[in-house]
Amino acid sequence: MCTIFWAGDSTVQTNDYTTYPQTGIGQVFGLFLKKDCRVENHAKNGRSTRSFIQEGRLRDIEARIGPGDFLFIQFGHNDEKQEDPARYTEPFSDFIENLECFIRAAKEHGAHPVLITPLERRRFDPAGRLEPSLHTDYVAGMKRAAEQNQVPLVDLYSMSREELIRAGEQESRKWYMFFPEGTYREHPGASCDNTHLRYEGAVLYGSLIAKGLRILGGIYTDLLVDF
Repeated sequence: MCTIFWAGDSTVQTNDYTTYPQTGIGQVFGLFLKKDCRVENHAKNGRSTRSFIQEGRLRDIEARIGPGDFLFIQFGHNDEKQEDPARYTEPFSDFIENLECFIRAAKEHGAHPVLITPLERRRFDPAGRLEPSLHTDYVAGMKRAAEQNQVPLVDLYSMSREELIRAGEQESRKWYMFFPEGTYREHPGASCDNTHLRYEGAVLYGSLIAKGLRILGGIYTDLLVDF
């Protein structure tokens, strides 16, 4: 039995009824895994690399991860928040340094780190074109961390932008917590926006991560069911 430990934010976290219908990628990723693989999801709403580490969440993973396991590392959304010094990281300095803390934690325990770039927000202009990304520097920073530390990377950011462009503004609404005004009775902890995912979006973006793992081949492909 191998375990995928997942460190990330609200786009990955496992939700309960208080945030329904919000669904994280880590919550559904078992759909793509062989029966001898499981996900232990440590992702949490609102966390950046900085706050995840400072709250001891990486330490919790280190206490449980072991040889042959995997650590999926997916951040960016909250690292961007310059207005919040408790979460903000500069993309080409402390963001990379924090990612290296996750990478070392996995390697020191004989586990396999995988960096996953942040999924794209659903932001279309009035003409229906996908707007320029807010993630660009953090994607570049994560790619630099992968190259410098010789660890595999799944570029969810690029694949998710491609899907959003393909689907367009209307069709992509079903993937995100987008609800026309007056059509959604908000749960106390739920977010109505174009960042957080519903079940359909979590499954779609989970399938893109599985696609990225299949491209990596070897032990990463071995995690996946055939589809």
